[in-house]
Amino acid sequence: MACPFSHTASADLNPALLPLDWLLGTWESDEPGEGCFPTIKPFHYTEKLTFSHVGQPVINFTFNAFHAETKKPLHRECGFIRMQPGANRVAFIIAQNSGLVEIEEGELTAQQLNLQSQALARVSFAREPHVQKISRVIQLRPDGRLEQTVSMATDNQPLMQHLHITYRRQASCT
Repeated sequence: MACPFSHTASADLNPALLPLDWLLGTWESDEPGEGCFPTIKPFHYTEKLTFSHVGQPVINFTFNAFHAETKKPLHRECGFIRMQPGANRVAFIIAQNSGLVEIEEGELTAQQLNLQSQALARVSFAREPHVQKISRVIQLRPDGRLEQTVSMATDNQPLMQHLHITYRRQASCT
């Protein structure tokens, strides 16, 4: 399968991204993930992640979440991942369908990303309470599954876990 967004299936991965090659491909949740937060009803969701490249020193990504029972689209994120040259520093540049735009930065340790929001912006008519902070951990588990945990703080709630889900690789992009 050719990589989404790739102008050619044979684009070489930029050497700056080699430490992140374990992310590349399409991942789908095989069990519903769990979402909770004090201001919302707990929910279950499925999600499809795609990480691809076109040979530039950046990874393109899309995250598409769906209601576990009705299959209706829920949350969407898209953006880019960059690595600081010569370091294990990583940045995610993210646009969400909710009107939130964020920059998360953190460190890559082996096959685990630990990210914290550095900047958040939102459309002027965003629903309250406003998100004030996001942290995200993405890791490749020993069983080959990808795991993601997202924590969030809002105007009236401290930082706490919001989402947790695991994925199985469906296709790889190199």
